[in-house]
Amino acid sequence: MAAVSKTRNMIEGFVRDGSFKWLLKNRNPFHEEFEEMKMSPSGDKNWIYELSPVANIVVRRCSKILNIPTRLLQENFNEEAPDVTKDPSRYARNFLEYSCFRALSLSTQISGYMEDKKFRRLTFDMMLAWEVPDAASQPSMDIDEDATVGIEAFSRIVPAVPIIADVIISDYIFEFLTASTGGRLQFSTFEKYLSGLERAVRKLKSQSESSLLSSQRSGRGERVLEVDGTVTTQPVLQHVGISTWPGRLTLTDHAMYFEALRVVSYDKPTVYELADDLKQFVKPELTGPWGTRLFDKAFLYKSVSLSDAIVMELPELKGHARRDYWLAIIREILYAHRFIRKFQITGVERDEILLKTIFGILRVQALKDISSAIPLSFEAGLMFNVCDQLPGGDRILETIATRSTTRELDRNSNTMSTSGMYSISASTMASSLGFVFGTSSNVPNKSGIIVGDVSVGELTPLEKAVKESRSNYKMVTNAQAAVDGVKVEGIDTNLAVMKELIFPVTELGNRLVKLFYWEEPVKSLAFCLVFTYVIYMGWFSYVLALLLAFLALFMMVTRCCSRGRPVDEFKVTAPPPMNTMEQLLAVQNAISQAEELIQDGNVVLLKLRGLLLSIFPQASDRFAVALGMSAVFVAFVPIRFVVLLVFLEEFTKYSPMRRSSTERWNRRLREWWFSIPAAPIVLEKLKEDKKKK
Repeated sequence: MAAVSKTRNMIEGFVRDGSFKWLLKNRNPFHEEFEEMKMSPSGDKNWIYELSPVANIVVRRCSKILNIPTRLLQENFNEEAPDVTKDPSRYARNFLEYSCFRALSLSTQISGYMEDKKFRRLTFDMMLAWEVPDAASQPSMDIDEDATVGIEAFSRIVPAVPIIADVIISDYIFEFLTASTGGRLQFSTFEKYLSGLERAVRKLKSQSESSLLSSQRSGRGERVLEVDGTVTTQPVLQHVGISTWPGRLTLTDHAMYFEALRVVSYDKPTVYELADDLKQFVKPELTGPWGTRLFDKAFLYKSVSLSDAIVMELPELKGHARRDYWLAIIREILYAHRFIRKFQITGVERDEILLKTIFGILRVQALKDISSAIPLSFEAGLMFNVCDQLPGGDRILETIATRSTTRELDRNSNTMSTSGMYSISASTMASSLGFVFGTSSNVPNKSGIIVGDVSVGELTPLEKAVKESRSNYKMVTNAQAAVDGVKVEGIDTNLAVMKELIFPVTELGNRLVKLFYWEEPVKSLAFCLVFTYVIYMGWFSYVLALLLAFLALFMMVTRCCSRGRPVDEFKVTAPPPMNTMEQLLAVQNAISQAEELIQDGNVVLLKLRGLLLSIFPQASDRFAVALGMSAVFVAFVPIRFVVLLVFLEEFTKYSPMRRSSTERWNRRLREWWFSIPAAPIVLEKLKEDKKKK
């Protein structure tokens, strides 16, 4: 009775002192439900004093859906939840998540829930409550029709309904939806997204239930995900060799089909497998008339089952978004089956993976219909495409596979996970969307449900892997932005920048050359004696280690001294501007110099070939004798002395005492080298194949 009286006094106090003025500003569902709670005899009993008013109203809605009193829902949470989630500082938010997950789990089992406006509003209000869960928290905005939510609330609540979002791509969906609203999601935008998603589900059901490709799809229970080429103004053109056919392109969750268009009907469909291991790959491709490569509006498919690659062209007036969309969804199916094969995922878990893949494609279809301040990146909205691009994406896939294996073991051992502590899975909610998926979904799961990827009060291993990967991705993005910012135009300008960057190395090289040619005999003698002693004592590895340690110490000292100071810009003196003709001449000169270097390299290789194969016996005999003597010397002399003798030979040959003899020996060596002819070479032209491919 004391608790009831305390709660009643608290509610009356809220009304009396105006604490609910923010709630009464406009007539909205929160206001109406609050009035209903105040008038209800059980309102005092169902008011949870740890929660904020908004959270209380949302929990009350959840209890109505679950058909249990709010107090009983709280008791269930206290019994089921681990102790760590019942910490007072996190109790309100964790209990709210528990109530939301259970209510959403039951709501999504009702057919047609996606088009239910109450469901849409409830999901959004759950996010509003998540941001102000406890009684001590104060709302940062008025809870009215213009209320918005942030990315953290979206990423915690929305992935509880797998078709709306998942853990891997929820951040991107939020960023796309809020690009024009300052990073805060409005209910109108969220409702528009759910409406597009509901249309995409209807389209999926109508396409899959039609007679299209029924004979080919019946064995595997495939779902038709996308069809294109049915409108004459937007044809799909298939290129095989020099042949081009318009037709209809169909994508299922297992394969791609093309039906060539005849006069009044379509040919029998050609199947391009995505599920089997045929070493397939799909990539963008250029097309054009008579084999020219002009238009970037096609993709190429190649597998070991095809003798020639096929090219699918999707023409459009501007850009290549149509091709990019098809390329992304085809790769998503291909990557999903590669993942299934790699980790040997079977049964219900296999259906779960394919369902997540299908849901991702449906989400992209829904986002296509929404205008945004940023262009839609199809790959960023698809789970396996994202994992293929993100740093550490392989660890995300390994986490998914580990969770799949764990859940499969739990079912085999009849282990039931606490349903209320996890979001629901894709397989659990599949039937509520109006279709039965795969081959194993028809069999009742007697071992318990599959849990989802979000857990009450803590990050799942998948969420942790995604968070770490996205953090690394931001670092890579920032680094790439810095790289793009320092790129300059023009060959002469880039050469000037490179010259300045390698100036320290060039300067060091010039000093070593001076030492090598004994231009300053005292310094050269000192350098020779020091390195002779280092090599003789076997200290070269220590010198190298000392050099690396010095570089590390220099970096640390520089970091400490420059902390908080802006980075000094690297200044380069720009060369005089060059016009287009001068730049072309510079390129031509560079190409000519590169060609001469390649020619000289080929001559050296051909001469060595002649020596090794004894094409020129006299030169080969001398070369063989020299190699034999070197082999004997290396075999019987310790390697330390070999290195020492080589160093002394090379470093002292331009000393004042040996300069004249060195020049004489170099002249004889050049004369011997020039006297060796290159091995013969014949260029054969391939016979032209008259059949163009």
